[in-house]
Amino acid sequence: MTPRPRATLVVCIILLLIAASLRLLVGGDSLAMPESGEILSLRAHRLAAAGIVGASLGLAGVMLQSLLRNPLASPDLIGLAPGAGFGIMLATYLHYLSTGELTRWSGVAGPALVGALCALGVVYLISQRRGLIDPAAMILVGVIVGLVFGAGTVFLQFQMPDRGQSAVRWLMGSVSDETSIAQLLVCGGVVLAASVAMSWAGPMLDASALSESVARSVGVRVGLVRTGLFVGAGVLSAISILLAGPIAFVGLIAPHTARMAGGPSHRLLSWNATLAGAALLVLADAMVKGIDLAAGRLPVGVLTAALGGPFFLVLLVGGRGKA
Repeated sequence: MTPRPRATLVVCIILLLIAASLRLLVGGDSLAMPESGEILSLRAHRLAAAGIVGASLGLAGVMLQSLLRNPLASPDLIGLAPGAGFGIMLATYLHYLSTGELTRWSGVAGPALVGALCALGVVYLISQRRGLIDPAAMILVGVIVGLVFGAGTVFLQFQMPDRGQSAVRWLMGSVSDETSIAQLLVCGGVVLAASVAMSWAGPMLDASALSESVARSVGVRVGLVRTGLFVGAGVLSAISILLAGPIAFVGLIAPHTARMAGGPSHRLLSWNATLAGAALLVLADAMVKGIDLAAGRLPVGVLTAALGGPFFLVLLVGGRGKA
């Protein structure tokens, strides 16, 4: 299949519009637009949050895949999700110690963000070699940091009478209905600015994807590009965690699929992956609202992992066969 970047961009826009329309229809006993303007506003608010989270993860995946020159890289490699999970569990445990309450605590966005940024800082400091980020070292450090934070999360769970069940939903990721409009505007603005910057820097990233020597020969400042990609991926991943907690898979499959369909040129790849990520998470959130289990609604992170994992394996096997 010949990559078609512009056609892929149009398809991604159409898919996002379809997913957004479906999300506005889902929520009641049947697929229909709500008669109440207040309910429609609530659905649109959640739609915006899901779209921003998916877009940020899709673009963060492009940044990390470009940094590591590996189409299978994702934000999970740098330990952000385990760091966010540890922050959530630590805050829940401290809340239990101070109040004695085991009820679900809603103020998890701040601790999740702090935990993710702490993991990001550790990975950044340790993975440097001679003042530059070493991609190979970053993968190893990210995996180890993720394991350490994951172990800390399990340890704190076992210190609580309910084994941390009051925070389990946030550990899997869930689009929040309590996000403020100011948060959505700021986070959406950051994602838009990052998409524009990635598109503008497309030629530099294309050169960096070939080899370090080729990039330097055409005047690309490799160290600055690596740092920018790392920090950008960290900020975008932190935005997704702030709005919805740790959600896996989206940052892996959205850019990978966009690259397979539209080619590796970063000028349009960044937009394709951003739109694909937004469409994917909006669709997943619509499915969550449409599937009413006896125990309640699934966290959207569970659904994206359950449905996306097999889909990604099919794409991977199909890509190898064509190669």
